[in-house]
Amino acid sequence: MLNVWGLVGSYVLIFMIIGISTILQKKNILGDEGARKFIHIGVSNWWILAMLFFTGESKVWFAMIAPVTFIVLNYLSYRLNLLKAMERGGKGNLGTVYFPISLLILVALTFGVIDNPFIGAVGILVMGYGDGLAAVIGKRYGKRMLVHGKSFEGSLTMFVTSFIVTFIIAMFTQTVGISLLLAMGVAAFATLIELFTPKGLDNLSVPLGSSLIFYLLLLII
Repeated sequence: MLNVWGLVGSYVLIFMIIGISTILQKKNILGDEGARKFIHIGVSNWWILAMLFFTGESKVWFAMIAPVTFIVLNYLSYRLNLLKAMERGGKGNLGTVYFPISLLILVALTFGVIDNPFIGAVGILVMGYGDGLAAVIGKRYGKRMLVHGKSFEGSLTMFVTSFIVTFIIAMFTQTVGISLLLAMGVAAFATLIELFTPKGLDNLSVPLGSSLIFYLLLLII
């Protein structure tokens, strides 16, 4: 029954975030990019809900339902511009499709194959908070440009946020020392991936790459 409540909660959470973002956009409290990043950051918190509610042998199948739903919904929005708050400049961006694809892949691997959702949490929350805040800070305060239209200030934000997110997640299962090493490695790797990946594609490269490096570091350290 907990899995069913988790599935219901998934849709409530995601549609609530989209709804709030749309309202804030219409009231001119958030601009187009701000609305997108509000959704970007907010939806990443779905992983926390998934870890709390999806349990037992069937958890991976229940956890996969929401990402599959939003791959379809986001693709329709991309094609038809249904959810304007999600689309860059109102023209559509496949990054909104890549994000739930990353969710689906990491759910299958870390809820199923590896059976360690903390590994997936690193990728999704680094993507949500790290990339999301980097874009906001970079756009507002970025002055020293690097590549792909990204700034030093944005990349620094990505590094610091990724470090904090990874450290907090690692502390659930590791010592302080190991958590610091894991956080440093993931933050450096995620920052480089985000910097050199064109916009949109980073919704695939950052979460998958961050979870992969976290997993490999766990094997090494």
